[in-house]
Amino acid sequence: MKIKWVLPVGFVIIWNLTIQAQPKLNTKTLTLEGDIASRLVEGVDKFLLNELSTAVNKREAYWSRDFSSHKDYVKSIKPNRDRLAHVLGLRDKRIAFNGLSFESTTDTPPLVGKTDQINIYAVSWPAFGDVNGTGLLLEPTQSESKVIANIVAIPDSAQSPEQISGLQSDLIPELQFARRLAESGCRVVVPLLINRQEKINKLTNREFLYRSAFELGRQLIGYEIQKSLALVDWFEKKWPDEPIGMIGWGEGGLITQYAAAIDTRINSACVSGYFDSRQNMWQEPIDRNIFGLLEQFGDAELASLIAPRTLIIDAAIGPKKSYPGGRGAPARIITPSLDSVKKEFFRAEQIVSKLNPPAKFYLIDDDQNPLGDRALSHFLKSLVPNYSLKKIKRNIIFNRNKNFDPTKRHAKQFHELDRHTQWLLRESPYVRKKFYQPDTSSLVKFEASNKKYREQFYNDVIGRFKYDRLPLNARSRKIYNTKKWVGHEIVLDVFPNVIAYGVLLLPRDLKANERRPVVVCQHGLEGRPQDIIQGDHHAYHDFAAKLADRGFITFSPQNLYIFQDRFRTLQRKANPLKKTLFSVIIPQHQQIVDWLKTLDFVDEKRIAFYGLSYGGKTAMRVPPVVTDYCLSICSADFNEWVDKNASTRNPYSYVNSGEYEIFEWDLGSTFNYAEMAGLIAPRPFMVERGHFDGVSSDETVGWEFAKVRFLYQGKLKLKNRCEIEWFDGPHTINGKKTYDFLHRHLNWPSH
Repeated sequence: MKIKWVLPVGFVIIWNLTIQAQPKLNTKTLTLEGDIASRLVEGVDKFLLNELSTAVNKREAYWSRDFSSHKDYVKSIKPNRDRLAHVLGLRDKRIAFNGLSFESTTDTPPLVGKTDQINIYAVSWPAFGDVNGTGLLLEPTQSESKVIANIVAIPDSAQSPEQISGLQSDLIPELQFARRLAESGCRVVVPLLINRQEKINKLTNREFLYRSAFELGRQLIGYEIQKSLALVDWFEKKWPDEPIGMIGWGEGGLITQYAAAIDTRINSACVSGYFDSRQNMWQEPIDRNIFGLLEQFGDAELASLIAPRTLIIDAAIGPKKSYPGGRGAPARIITPSLDSVKKEFFRAEQIVSKLNPPAKFYLIDDDQNPLGDRALSHFLKSLVPNYSLKKIKRNIIFNRNKNFDPTKRHAKQFHELDRHTQWLLRESPYVRKKFYQPDTSSLVKFEASNKKYREQFYNDVIGRFKYDRLPLNARSRKIYNTKKWVGHEIVLDVFPNVIAYGVLLLPRDLKANERRPVVVCQHGLEGRPQDIIQGDHHAYHDFAAKLADRGFITFSPQNLYIFQDRFRTLQRKANPLKKTLFSVIIPQHQQIVDWLKTLDFVDEKRIAFYGLSYGGKTAMRVPPVVTDYCLSICSADFNEWVDKNASTRNPYSYVNSGEYEIFEWDLGSTFNYAEMAGLIAPRPFMVERGHFDGVSSDETVGWEFAKVRFLYQGKLKLKNRCEIEWFDGPHTINGKKTYDFLHRHLNWPSH
């Protein structure tokens, strides 16, 4: 409009002042009060808890049980058994051996204790790779009758093999279940489990080993199952006509339950102080975190894998311990309530109720002492019906080898497992190269062949909620009003209890009927949309606002990684469902993009993504799935991601950090950052890297980026679509060549 002022005679000035009207958003009014970011995290928490509570009702779709006969039943559940082996990480071939090795020196012979009934030896055995199992062998003396059964007896991780074998005095004889079974005529091997003592960095030994293994498609639990099953291999080979049993308390019960579900050669299993509903497994120690377990399996379903063999559930007192978190994941171990155990046991019985003859499931619920007379008697009779558990000899005298010191044994086991995982890490580039092989003979064939990898990435690595997203139900309110742009808070519905929230910045010079490019700008860890708009945060430098100053429309979403343990425990809740944080973040981004495309002033073909730090992680994971993003810029995050998560040598590694949610299942075998960038191709991709960014070293970033550059420019012949900017700075937005990259590929003139 023109405004005219008439001044004194002879003096007239006409001032042209143009004010462009802002376009309408056509949304409802946003009325949410308080901290919307907190509401967002709270809503996702409710959503995941509901998914956990209802998971049991969805499992039957994954099973096709045939009850025609025991043989048909076992055959029909084999795909589920194979799936369980996969999620437990049982991928390393076990090593056959002819006999246990005695652990001895000239000063310490292998016989570490004996009575008039049993001999106890320190032993080890090959398990897989260059990893050995180690523990104790308890054998009835030659004066006793023939060995009646072979048993793997597994203590809790807080116990030593010596405690349940009678060589240490801190367990009463009634609880020395390995010794009692040996005295009753069984050959018993007691493996050592890694304990939960804290390392110097405040992580437990078990969590430390779990972290690297998880990233490489393995589990500490799986390693320990393999050690136990190596003994089953030996038993079957050496004494094929003798029954095989496995029994354990606490963590030992966990290993027993999984091992028996996997291996049908175990004739009888006894699980004490562990069997329960697993819906709250996210509260258990993180080394029990099994990606995708609850999709098909609760403890009742595991029991159905043991059927028609014998399973004895000893509803006794279990271990009890709390871990407050801090460096590691907060957790607690409790005794399952009797009511919960009974409900899960009843559910197991119902699952296999059509078996004929019926499954041999037994619940011992009348003795709080773990593995008391009744449980051990049932276990022994299930293996050898005509034999009975012998009474305890309280005045037994152990002749112990005074020179035997088991303390170094644990350190050796810890080292062997870490060494094996680090070997897997070194091999992982070759595994990924064999896995990710899109057809690069032409751009058309590349895009066609890349689709299956995108699907696999979403379904098996990220985890997909197969729900239709809710109607957008967009709500907005104005929160910024500056000289160059106006800002609006936006809230969209995604899933029940799940919203998407962010801030939209609209340049003031938008013209009628004009369609402009959008840059979705993503904050990092513990950040908020406002942090990248005003305040000149040292990492962000207001890059969403600066891009709006340049004429881009920008949208800054609130991501889930805020409020420390509140968001980290979301990952704990998601993982057992075969989901991750990005299982929610991706639908949020898809909803945001879908809404942006409804705006008359947005060019739906020019919507870009630019994120820093955790936002850079988002830049690697969201655009492969949300293909509406026409390009992606990863700032202050790109590196050799698998090594950063799995290396116990790399000083930049997350293995020793407090980010316990950061580890992603089996990336080592599937998608490192080069492969994720391959899923973004052929769309433009850029990395922003400061020389002094503590995320990683320049050489590591360069190593991984070279693979991406070779794909784009070497194989696909795509010039100028893949770039990296090295700048002299720290973990921050530099905003120079990345801005040029946006102007060029979004076809928007620079100032």
